Amino acid sequence: MKFNKTKCRVLHLGRGNSKRRYGLGSDWLESSPEEKDLGGLVDERLNVSRQRALAAQKANRSLGCIGRSVASRAREVILPLYSTLVRPHPESCVQFWSPYYERDMDVLERGQRRAMRMIRGLEHLSYGDRLRELGLFSLEKRRLRGDLIVAYQDLKGGYRKAGEGLFRMSGSGRTRGNGLKLELGRFRRGVRKFFIVKVVRHWNRLPREVVEAPSLEGFKARLDGALSNLI
Repeated sequence: MKFNKTKCRVLHLGRGNSKRRYGLGSDWLESSPEEKDLGGLVDERLNVSRQRALAAQKANRSLGCIGRSVASRAREVILPLYSTLVRPHPESCVQFWSPYYERDMDVLERGQRRAMRMIRGLEHLSYGDRLRELGLFSLEKRRLRGDLIVAYQDLKGGYRKAGEGLFRMSGSGRTRGNGLKLELGRFRRGVRKFFIVKVVRHWNRLPREVVEAPSLEGFKARLDGALSNLI
């Protein structure tokens, strides 16, 4: 296999990295402060804040095009356009760069706030009331919904072929709550720990009828009903 040397870069990771030079054949490779991999932009400190800013920027551009091109402000027109052309930007590969700082969450949420303000007849409502009127979730709730669905699938054995399950059932025997509580363990990988800590806290607060749903579709339907009071 022949590599295009002009497209190869070296990304030095870690604070104590000696930043050695690497070559490919007889040519030295240039170093880069950030690179995109599988749709996600990561810098040498493994910081993905720039990826979030780019996602918000793309969403705002798409929303601006809709505002300039579409005369109607009816919900039947704006909602499908928003769901198809705008919302995929802040949700693309979000499992990898999911925000955990309030400032990053707010940057992503602004696009949906702006879209909701475009719909005629909801000007007098707050952002939360607009979402309830339209039957939508905030982007933060949508990310949490996806994480909880992953937890349900893992507990049902959906990911066992790829290795050990992500979650473990608690053996405390406590009967308060949903009866299927998860426990926190010790993990070597920081990203894995962050994801599990975040999901376990919300999973243990779900009602019993949600976590004991017999099927994935049933779990999604019951989860949607519980999410309105979860955050």
